[in-house]
Order: sequence, then C-alpha cells, then structure tokens
Amino acid sequence: MSQLDTVNRILDAAEVLFAERGFTETSLRTITSTAGVNLAAVNYHFGSKKELIQAVFERFLTPFTESLDQELSRRQAQLAESPGEQLQVDDLLQSLYRVALAGLAKEGRDPKRFMGLLGLAYTQSQGHLRRFIVSRYGASYRRFAGELANALPQVDPVTFYWRLYFMLGATIFSLSSFDAIEAILREDFGAESSLEETLARLAPAAAAMLTAPESKDP
Repeated sequence: MSQLDTVNRILDAAEVLFAERGFTETSLRTITSTAGVNLAAVNYHFGSKKELIQAVFERFLTPFTESLDQELSRRQAQLAESPGEQLQVDDLLQSLYRVALAGLAKEGRDPKRFMGLLGLAYTQSQGHLRRFIVSRYGASYRRFAGELANALPQVDPVTFYWRLYFMLGATIFSLSSFDAIEAILREDFGAESSLEETLARLAPAAAAMLTAPESKDP
C-alpha cells in the first residue's frame, strides 16, 4: 500500500466516523481499525487527532472555497461591464448553493456529509478547528459575507449577522439531515427530491430569510 493510499484510507474512515459519531466520540483506534492501518500511521501522516480533523475539513473546504471564489470572480467580471451594478442576493446564493456546494459532488465529496461535519464543528468544542478554518479559509468567507452585506444595505450589521447564521443553520440542518427528510417526503407525499432540486429550492428560501423586512416594535 502506497503512502497516498494509506492517507486516503485514513481520511475516508475518519470522515465517515466523525460525521456519524462526532469528533470526541471517535477514537483514533476506531479510525485505524476501520481504515485497516496501524495507529502509528496516523501519527506519522497527521501527527495528532486534531490535525487529522483539520485534514478531513481541508478535503472539503479547499474545493468548496475555490469554486466559490471562482464563481464570485466570474460574476464580478460580468458586472464590470455594467458600471454601478453589484452582485445581488440571488446571485450570491446561487454561487453558494448551485456552484460551490453542488461542485463538491463533482469532486467526489458529499455535500451532505460536509454540512454534517460543519454542524459538529459548531456544536462540539473544537477551538483548534475554528482557528484552522479562519486562518486557512477566512478570506473566502469574508469575501462572500462582505458581498452579501453590500447587497443588503438596508439591513443593520447586527441583524445581518443573525440572519447570516440563521441561513447557515437552515442550510446545515437541511443538508445534513437530507436523507431523513427526503425519506419523510417520499412516505408522506409520495414524492422524491434530488440534492440538486433541494439546493434550487433552498436558494430562494434563504434569500427570503435575508431580505425580509425588519419587524417593528409594537
């Protein structure tokens, strides 16, 4: 077995187990047993469990942010031909859902699993992971969030902050629970929905969440 094969087997096993059980509940011995390698291989290739967790996220976040940045640049290049215009909320969400997330599947990465792992990153104490994501991918996040804020000048910063996280929370829940939700759809409505169709439905719902008029105090 080559070193690359060993690395990929460890990452594949860790990705599945982390998504199913969580970071703290998954031991390195469980990962190496599933991957069919010895414990020394994890220490050799990754150094620690924390670095293994970061490597699992890197496999998702690198193609995701690259696709998002490329799509934002493409849209901005189009707008450069129309001075005074800016990216709209719908355009930005299409870049997020229909290009970046859907693009993960083309790279062989499961967007649903990515959302599940991202949800765990928020709910489990993994400070090292947040620092890793901010240091490595923070520029892409700030670019997207900045463009979104520019497209919503009527929304004050605190309200925008919360709406952004409402949107992210809805996205994470909907996609990480997609299989269960889709099974209920089939049982209750006799209908099916692909991931692509769900992303298409999610974009306008997220846009409405971001652009809704602010409620006034009674």
